[in-house]
Amino acid sequence: MRAIVIERRGNPVAANVSLMDGCDQPQPRAGEVLIRTEASALNSLDLWVGRGLPGIETRYPFSSGSDGTGMIVKVGEGVDPAWQGRRVLLNAAVVQPLHPHPDRAESGAEISMIGEHVEGTMREYFTAPVANVLDIGDTDAVQAAAFGLTHLTAWRMLVTRARIRAGSTVLVTGIGGGVALALLHIAKHFGCRVVVTSRHQGKIDRAMLLGADHGVLDDGSDWSKGVRAWTGRRGVDVVADSIGKAVHSQSIKSLARGGVFVTCGATTGGDAATDLTRVFWNQLSILGSTMGDMGEFREVTSLLRSGAIKPVVDSVFTPAEAQAAFARLESWEQFGKVVVDWR
Repeated sequence: MRAIVIERRGNPVAANVSLMDGCDQPQPRAGEVLIRTEASALNSLDLWVGRGLPGIETRYPFSSGSDGTGMIVKVGEGVDPAWQGRRVLLNAAVVQPLHPHPDRAESGAEISMIGEHVEGTMREYFTAPVANVLDIGDTDAVQAAAFGLTHLTAWRMLVTRARIRAGSTVLVTGIGGGVALALLHIAKHFGCRVVVTSRHQGKIDRAMLLGADHGVLDDGSDWSKGVRAWTGRRGVDVVADSIGKAVHSQSIKSLARGGVFVTCGATTGGDAATDLTRVFWNQLSILGSTMGDMGEFREVTSLLRSGAIKPVVDSVFTPAEAQAAFARLESWEQFGKVVVDWR
């Protein structure tokens, strides 16, 4: 079996990526299925895995990948044989069983990420709990792989956590990445007005073609003034961010009274300084959001299957071009998802 592996920890990551042949094919355990990969997609998480994640002892060489689609070729013990031969899409967030303790109140399920805690989809075959896959029928494999994790993350951010409504004004920072584009798609699907930011005017222009209502160039100055000007000085109802420290101050200043700041990541660092006076005086809410459950996954994936939302694919590589695929993601020049086609 072939597998794209990160051979060792390092930064940049792409230099440590290779395609290995002769790897052992995984086998499904009880409750799992074996999937022949048709397409897998990269996320920022793949880069964090390559750089080394605090608190996680990754054993290299390691095959990452938290987005994947393919055909089920084998089922494990206890799995209905009717799954055999189905094209499925993966939700990589696997809920872990709770371990009740008499002196401790559980406050939410722990998750284990396929592609982070265990090897992922950057292989010709991967395994997953059957409870974490959806039958997607004849949906295009590349489109499906480009859709999964980013749109699930965006759905939880906007719908579950921020509770957007038709007519809400939404700011999406750093347009061009997979999550940011998914946020744009979902906000527009719900009838929201969307303003985007980027350091590159070309990315703003492309976002406008996809439905963004306004764009503000991040040229190093305080771009919150441009956001507030667009809203008649009111501010936006929701800021959806995955950049973190570099844009946090402007994001908070862009919010209207009673507004919501929701974050799913911090690619520029998590140690942001905030303005607590503005937070309490304007009654702002700051929310964290991570991944999503299978109920949310079914809801958002229905938009892919119905054609209501189509993911943006930046580029498609072959497995032999794995190093170039990682380099494209690591360059931060992409607009949309970077996908590996295994067919």
